[in-house]
Amino acid sequence: MNRWFIVFSVSAILFHADRLQAQSDGAAPAPVYPHVKGYLSFLIPVVTINKDETITEFEKATTIGFPVGINIYYSERFAFSFEITPSVQWSQQKDSAIASKTSNLLFAPGPMFRFKHNFNIIARMAFETQGRYGFTAVFNKVYLHTRDVNYFISLSVPCRFGNAKPPSVGLGLQFGFTFN
Repeated sequence: MNRWFIVFSVSAILFHADRLQAQSDGAAPAPVYPHVKGYLSFLIPVVTINKDETITEFEKATTIGFPVGINIYYSERFAFSFEITPSVQWSQQKDSAIASKTSNLLFAPGPMFRFKHNFNIIARMAFETQGRYGFTAVFNKVYLHTRDVNYFISLSVPCRFGNAKPPSVGLGLQFGFTFN
């Protein structure tokens, strides 16, 4: 039930987000390129699948990533993004205690292709301190503009290889804001 609620909620936000945008009082000045914006967010890896197992979030442990990054906008249609994501994991121990640890650090640069209606596709490379590497396809939608920040939601599809583990593909949900 929770999985369907998450899928429905994300779909509703992505496809109906234009109605949520704040109205401005006047025409915004045309942006000057290139320009740089920073962002903060949090990421929940919903599911990871490989040939041996399917790992769902909240089942055995809870992991939350905290992506922070810089986007360099070169035009209305193209940007380059540099992202660093530390992850923290909480898990139940055998003695019923809850343990937490920093579990990974991800460096993920990549080009951002910008489309109409505040929709973006980001093709990120991925390099993890756990020894894994690969790429991540990110489907991003800005759903609310304000004077100081733009709020966004993203679906990420990480594909990972290496470190003597089978290749994996996953699905993540990211919420955040970009500083204006």
